[in-house]
Amino acid sequence: MALFLSEVDVQELLPMDRAIECVEASFTAQHNRSAVNHPRQRIFLSHLSFHYMAGALVEKELVGMKVYTAGAGEVQFLVLLFDGDKGDLLAIIEADHLGRIRTGAASGVATKYLARKNASRVGLVGTGRQARTQLEAIAAVRKIEAAKVFSRDKDRRLEFCASMMRRLNLRIDPAESAEEAVRFGDIVVTATSSRNPVVSGEWLQPGAHVNAIGANMANRREMDNAALNRARLITVDAIDQAHDEAGDLIQGLPAIGRSWDTVAEFHEVITPGGPRRDSDEDITIFKSCGIAIWDVAVAGFAYREALRKGKGSVMRIWGK
Repeated sequence: MALFLSEVDVQELLPMDRAIECVEASFTAQHNRSAVNHPRQRIFLSHLSFHYMAGALVEKELVGMKVYTAGAGEVQFLVLLFDGDKGDLLAIIEADHLGRIRTGAASGVATKYLARKNASRVGLVGTGRQARTQLEAIAAVRKIEAAKVFSRDKDRRLEFCASMMRRLNLRIDPAESAEEAVRFGDIVVTATSSRNPVVSGEWLQPGAHVNAIGANMANRREMDNAALNRARLITVDAIDQAHDEAGDLIQGLPAIGRSWDTVAEFHEVITPGGPRRDSDEDITIFKSCGIAIWDVAVAGFAYREALRKGKGSVMRIWGK
């Protein structure tokens, strides 16, 4: 028997604070080599694309895969979660919200460790699928006083600000440009699908931390060369995946004469003695492509909560 968890189930079972805990624990597992992460693979067809990524958390006895299609303006996500000991299928989980919340949670963890302790203002570029959970996660790890948000669609920008103010109970103002939003932020978030930079390094204030979570293809980027050049510390979720997907770094590092050897995997940051900011003037970057062990971690939590609360639909699989 396996559970089927719908989008509604996931939204009920997976609050942001627990997602942050799960993702942080997955970074620890990654550092301890008790996690296995296989980078995303993609199949491109004339009318749609198919994507899949897999990972395992050994100590949690969980292994899983996220699969999704993108085409005609629609994206459909599923996570398949298996018992890492016996191999049984535990759950099939609709994973649109799960993906957004785990990506937000990862930025929350990065902000927790890399942003200045007194960072209190967010500059956000993008109001799409991922932007809401980005802001929610950052507000969970820092006492945020205000945020400024920019996107190209004015109506969407205004709606985003109004709805997120109600949700988070903090001041969120629309910005008239990406520059205005970025210059405002102690913490800067880029959540776009842009092919060209939306953040210039000259806009970043000293001490800013950047979570760059869009542009997870080699031909896309959100930060210009100056932003990379000003950063004392650049981190990624997984180097092997970043080599294939982090267009900001694939294009930018050679342009500024900086080696991949200067880029740290984020799990190094959370360990004692790991790389951190040296001063409140340092600029730090977390370039997030999104990795499978985050999906496994939060899917495992949602599955166990479903069992505890009696949620989800029971499915008969393979005659069991």
